[in-house]
Amino acid sequence: MTFLLTDIEGSTRRWQDDPDTMGAALVAHDALLRTVVKAHGGDLFKHTGDGICAAFGSGRAAIDAAVEAQRGLDLPVRMGIATGEAEERDGDYFGLTLSQAARVMDAAHGGQILVHDSTAGIAEGLKGSRLLDRGDHRLRDLGDATHLFEVRADGLDSTFPALRTLSAIPGNLPIQVTSFVGRDDQLKEVSALVRDQRLVTLTGAGGVGKTRLALRAAAELAHEFADGVWVVALAPIGASASLPDAVAAVLDVTPMAGRTVTECIVEAVAGRRLLIVLDNCEHVQQAAADLANALLTRAEAVQVLATSRESLRVAAEHVWPVPPLDVTAGSTSPAVELFVQRAQSVNPSFAIHDPADAAAVIEICRQLDGLALAIELAAARMVSMSPADVRDRLTDRFRLLSGSGRELEHHQTLRKAVSWSYDLLADDERLMLDRCSVFADGFDLEAAAAIVGSTGIDEYAVLDLLDSLVRKSLITTDRSAGRVRFGLLETIRQFGDGRLSDAGIRDEVREIHASYFAKQAVLRWAQWNSPDQRTALEWVEREFANLRAAFRWAADHDELDTAVAVAAHTTMLTMGLQRFESVGWAEEILPAATAANVVQLPRLYTAACVCALTGRPGVAVDYAQHALALEADPRSDPFEIGWSRAWEAFAYRYTGPIDRMLEICDELTRQPGLSHIVGLILPLAVLPGIGRADDARALVGAAITAARALGNPYWIAFAAVGHGRTYADSDPARAMEIMSDALEYTRQQRLVFFEVNLIREIAGLEGVLGNPERALELLDTALTRYHRAGNHGSVATTLALVAVLFNGLEQPETAAQIYGMSTRQGVSMTVRLPRVLDDLRAALGDQQFDDRVAAGMAMGFDEAMDYVRGEIARARRELIGAESSRD
Repeated sequence: MTFLLTDIEGSTRRWQDDPDTMGAALVAHDALLRTVVKAHGGDLFKHTGDGICAAFGSGRAAIDAAVEAQRGLDLPVRMGIATGEAEERDGDYFGLTLSQAARVMDAAHGGQILVHDSTAGIAEGLKGSRLLDRGDHRLRDLGDATHLFEVRADGLDSTFPALRTLSAIPGNLPIQVTSFVGRDDQLKEVSALVRDQRLVTLTGAGGVGKTRLALRAAAELAHEFADGVWVVALAPIGASASLPDAVAAVLDVTPMAGRTVTECIVEAVAGRRLLIVLDNCEHVQQAAADLANALLTRAEAVQVLATSRESLRVAAEHVWPVPPLDVTAGSTSPAVELFVQRAQSVNPSFAIHDPADAAAVIEICRQLDGLALAIELAAARMVSMSPADVRDRLTDRFRLLSGSGRELEHHQTLRKAVSWSYDLLADDERLMLDRCSVFADGFDLEAAAAIVGSTGIDEYAVLDLLDSLVRKSLITTDRSAGRVRFGLLETIRQFGDGRLSDAGIRDEVREIHASYFAKQAVLRWAQWNSPDQRTALEWVEREFANLRAAFRWAADHDELDTAVAVAAHTTMLTMGLQRFESVGWAEEILPAATAANVVQLPRLYTAACVCALTGRPGVAVDYAQHALALEADPRSDPFEIGWSRAWEAFAYRYTGPIDRMLEICDELTRQPGLSHIVGLILPLAVLPGIGRADDARALVGAAITAARALGNPYWIAFAAVGHGRTYADSDPARAMEIMSDALEYTRQQRLVFFEVNLIREIAGLEGVLGNPERALELLDTALTRYHRAGNHGSVATTLALVAVLFNGLEQPETAAQIYGMSTRQGVSMTVRLPRVLDDLRAALGDQQFDDRVAAGMAMGFDEAMDYVRGEIARARRELIGAESSRD
């Protein structure tokens, strides 16, 4: 059966603006749809608001009917089509296929017809229309990605914005893979509240369902936030001091010298329309309150939705207590519905047709106070127990785990539920669960084996234990990216962490965790220095929260060797990802590591040199020279020879003098190994920009050959970018071809730093080739990504390119001011800049030119970014308008 669902876009506004006209239009709309559906053999079985639901015997008939209807409709109607099984009752249809059609329709715009993959595969022989593949998309309430197609036909509009799917929304809102039960009215109320209030906090007992309700409300509202919905899971954060870092990591904000992390976050999001979900605030309440207050008072377009066991106690906060699931309606209550659905996920044959079973399930839900997590834990036991068995055991466990009397009753109840589930485990399962509580954000089999291996359990036994705990729903699995990753519900994690603490072995296990990730970071650095570099990059992205936790524990407990290993190698691993949080770790631990003269101290100093990209190239030169001095000590353990000199030269590229950088590179070319490769490649970053493209072309062949022989994608990409630069001024078309190929390579290898650099370089070429609007668009993209990453070092040349472009647009005042901004950020490498500066001085006169440059130099980093992006937007509008006028 194929279903067609329709809805009039913007119908509420039309009714409000002109109800008479809308009423007449709706009559015509209904008549046309009835006629068309009947003509194609369909059954219009229901009206839904201003839309219809129709069933057809074939996908082709449904599509043909939709096309004919769209051609005759005067109203903007969106349509969704899906095929599958459905249950018919009393002239109506029910089932997943209807939900799929509804969500497909939700993704469409007025006048657009979207088709689910289930229909596309059987819609053969379409006449006068075709299906356009729109790819995989995340749709609300549908866990897996859905492949969508758009119907194209003569007479239908084909100029629609991006589909209204979760895939098109910025942010990190996770897919909800289980059903949302029993809170539809609450969802509407919370959604309306978030629309009206800047800060909403969902409060209630642990396990009551705060997180699930918050994420569902965020999904409902996602399209209303142009800059996205960003979820910050605070559960892995062990201390209040780490909260700003966690938020900054999610929002891609890098701390800058002279500002607190919170100040950097506020400045980065100011003016952006986004929703931040702070999930599980109770253990970092004051830090969450401070951050929320800062956002409310200084970033007026930002809204916050928080979950916590208690309010944040911020003046502007609106508290919404999340009630337990209702049990009073007996077998039809939401609590029982949740129990049945979760039980069927572990035991598909589970049902409560037997009155005795129904009574037992109702009693289980009642005794668990309607708390969602406790109900789910109970339902998970249906794989091997009956409802009566669970009901009887719950009664015993409540008496056994009565609590201290000083705790809140709902906290006692949740503790009983978790303890009951825990007590059902075998000893080795308990040990596994306890020790896995040290992971900050999931883990894999190898990590679990390392943490538990010290107890004598081998990897195969660990695998069996994980399998058992997954089946018991005490450990979760994520199968994305072709691998299985394990995790713990936060309540279970906290319970296990408490068990470790009670047993007096918490620090012992955390030391094993930190040591494991320190060793892994070293091993992954070796992998980074190989053709398999992408695997190392994917690992460090996946394990960053664990690396953060490992560093924090080691630094706080004076485990300097471990802290240094984590900080140094994480920083080097993430530099190509344009992720700089761990630079702060390296600089934080430097004084203590220096005093202790740890073996890997030269590695730490070398890693700290990455601060050259975060606006401190002068400090980076000092760090590099410290590293070089330490390398002379045979007792030290540096990175591969060449790295510290590379960073010294790289820092001079941003702070000057450029001649010193080139001297270092010349010295390096006379040495073997990585030093030789660095000496060949680094000059390619600057020679074309200072008018020495011929010298760069003389080097580029040897540089590319050496990089490819090494096989390291980072240096291959570096050489490829330099190759394109050598032709940027003399043969921009050839440079564009080289740069475009290099851009594809960097994206394949996940080398974000070079990807953004190439976007910038291609923007400059677009300007030379006569495409200023495209050039401005790409420059805006590059500046946005540099800004969010905190990459000051790469901004100077980017701003210089913008100045060159504005000069070409005959806007000398703006060009001169943007040039001034570039000089504050560092040394620019743009070969056309000297000629442009002469043009600007001639056009403005010495005084006005100097004044505009000084005005740009006076701007701070964030102020400069806001100004230049505003000017880019204005110039693009003018160019587009001028092009439209010519047409």
